[in-house]
Amino acid sequence: MIRREAVAVGSCFARQNMALCRSAIASRWKGRACFSSRSNESSLAEFGKAHVCPGIGRLTDHVVHKGDGSWLETVDGKRLLDFTSGIGVCNVGHCHPHVTEAICRQTGALVHGQVNVMFHNPMLQLIARLRTVVPSGLDSFFFWNSGAEAVEAAMKVARLYTKKQNIIVLQGGYHGRTFGSMSLTTSKTVYRAGFGPLVAGVFTMPYPYVRQICPFSPTTDPSKVASVSSPRFSSNPLSEYSLLHLEMILKQQSAPSETAAVIVEPVLGEGGYVAPPADFLKKLHELCNAHGILLIADEVQSGFGRTGKMFAVEHFGVTPDILIMAKGLANGMPLSAIAARPEIMAACPPGSMGGTYAGNAVACAAAMAVLDVFEKQNVLQNVSSRGEQLQEGLRAIQRKYPGVIRDVRGLGLMV
Repeated sequence: MIRREAVAVGSCFARQNMALCRSAIASRWKGRACFSSRSNESSLAEFGKAHVCPGIGRLTDHVVHKGDGSWLETVDGKRLLDFTSGIGVCNVGHCHPHVTEAICRQTGALVHGQVNVMFHNPMLQLIARLRTVVPSGLDSFFFWNSGAEAVEAAMKVARLYTKKQNIIVLQGGYHGRTFGSMSLTTSKTVYRAGFGPLVAGVFTMPYPYVRQICPFSPTTDPSKVASVSSPRFSSNPLSEYSLLHLEMILKQQSAPSETAAVIVEPVLGEGGYVAPPADFLKKLHELCNAHGILLIADEVQSGFGRTGKMFAVEHFGVTPDILIMAKGLANGMPLSAIAARPEIMAACPPGSMGGTYAGNAVACAAAMAVLDVFEKQNVLQNVSSRGEQLQEGLRAIQRKYPGVIRDVRGLGLMV
């Protein structure tokens, strides 16, 4: 039974065939589910509330069963415009035909090739493709399932390579909910409260955001804040303040000889969708290099086109030592990765990295299809154009209602 279903799924290269495939599998299991065909959204949502861990916060109680492009459809037939994109995941839209076809084809060929046992073609082909889009020199890859796991992997690699323990994070950053990654997260206390003691050796520096550093500034545009006359690092006061604070941490709290890495979201995500001053990341990398500290760019949310570049670091001319990616990488399939210079990744002894589902074959096939879509449909240019259109429209509303909208900011469609 399972073999016939797998073959059926593997042959679903068109949407009509996919629908037939789902129907066939559903009919095989008819009567075994706890819901009837008459179950409505309200009753399903009540079931979810009763049996899904209450620790999961939800924006709505909608129950969706279908996605198409930017739209979702609930079990009651209500159409919803998905401004969340699955929280920055479905960057080429829900159920993009080319991605769906790749997933179906791979499901009929190989679903699981365990990474600690063997190589498989989809992963190797994906590496070859990723080498053409990540910053030059990041030539060694490790795959996992979620963004939080990729952050944990980056922490492990940084500690192994530097033989140092401490990690410096930026205020307002979000890096995940697993134990190590939530220890790095400073965007909300709810992610950490009650779970301590957390991972030791984590220190926090300010993000160069005008509302954090200069809350009474008449402008929120980092390029328009008054310049520093005699800077140590940067003439931009936001960059200067943040980097001076980092230097203070290295002198007072975490010596360079004990500091493995600084991890930063190139565009702050949950902390407010804040793009830093133009020179900040470059100056930060210079300061890290001067002290033998790795720079880790967490591009879980900002990567894969969200800002109009494949990765947000490209806006700032910076190549981090370790790059983290997930979310839009496979457009909804569970896949994450870190990319690093080969000499950094070489610090990992065999057996120190891995995972049962790490670099799943179907997820890797989906990621390759995502890269096809980016290339063939000019996704990055569209993101830039739509981002400009969105910000112009929002600023027009801001001018009309100045007391309602305080700030419009962002890069690309990360607004």
